[in-house]
Amino acid sequence: MSKMEPQVLEAALQAQPPAADAADARNRVRRKRLFTLLAALLLKAGIGWGIYEYAHASRYVSTDNAYTAVESAQVTPSVAGIVREVRVADTQQVRRGEVLVVLDEVDFQLALEQAEAELQRAVRRVRGYVATDDSLAAQIAARASEGRRADAQVSAAEADLERARIDHARREALAASGSVSGDEITKARNALETAQANLAASIAQAAQARANHAAAQGSRAANAVLIQDTTEDANPEVALARARRDQARVNLERAVIRAPVDGVVARRSVQLGQQVQPGAALLSVVPLAEVHVDANFKEGQLAGVQIGQPVEVVSDLYGEAVTYHGVVTGLSGGTGSTFATIPAQNATGNWIKVVQRVPVRIALDPAELAARPLQVGLSMTATIDKQASRNH
Repeated sequence: MSKMEPQVLEAALQAQPPAADAADARNRVRRKRLFTLLAALLLKAGIGWGIYEYAHASRYVSTDNAYTAVESAQVTPSVAGIVREVRVADTQQVRRGEVLVVLDEVDFQLALEQAEAELQRAVRRVRGYVATDDSLAAQIAARASEGRRADAQVSAAEADLERARIDHARREALAASGSVSGDEITKARNALETAQANLAASIAQAAQARANHAAAQGSRAANAVLIQDTTEDANPEVALARARRDQARVNLERAVIRAPVDGVVARRSVQLGQQVQPGAALLSVVPLAEVHVDANFKEGQLAGVQIGQPVEVVSDLYGEAVTYHGVVTGLSGGTGSTFATIPAQNATGNWIKVVQRVPVRIALDPAELAARPLQVGLSMTATIDKQASRNH
């Protein structure tokens, strides 16, 4: 090694520290810039989050736990019968009043004709009550006349008895002098006894006449109860028969089962020839024009949610390109778990707190529903504007 090499090496070693110091300085400047940039980004993100929280998050609440629902109309028969016709199938559109199912009408038609005959018979029976009242009135008058005649006969019998008694007494008085024969006395005694018998018979006949008069009055009073304070049409018997006729007519009309609302037929279970009973489920009619949304919001999201607030709803069926507009119409009286078939048992030692959800009912714009119909059970995303009601 030459004498120059150690010197060169020493000079190189002496020159190296200033270069390292410069690199360290550059690294510190770079790190400072990065930290400054990161701090600026964090500050900007915080400001952005604050603005988002103030302008959007505090105003809107959203959930994708939402589904379409509707109050379906269940079609059930009101009368028992055999199915003669089934005029609809599942997924078929029907209008309110359209015939869905027809039952065999023969029995109902016969029942109506029988009820009509019973009504006519009741009318004639009531007319008979009126005629009987007139007849009983005439009988009462006749019995009264018979009573007066019987009283007159009693008076006549009393007069005959008095005359026979006087005649007999005279004959008895003359018998001692021999002026009257025994035969005349016997005849006088017989006449007296006959007069007494006639008087007794007249008295009995008068009593019978009075009894007949009282019986006629009782019969008229009993008949009067059936027609008193009423007309022929308002008579209870006629009214009852008319009600049965009307019920038979209604049953005949109910043999034809019609759609209660506009909608789509679903869950059709009725078949031709089936024997159905009142209340049995035949099919359902889903009124798609009245579809609403049940949105299940977390309990922490419900602060400030009120009835009447506007809602924007997006359906998975049409995607985000189609937005439905609705309004909050109601909040459930309890959480979904409360009304579950098997409610949660929280009073146990292994309890774990779970965020609950409360169903919120949202009514949709009918015009938008008509333009783009929704089926029941579709997944939806609902966003409520909580400040809209405050601004009104």
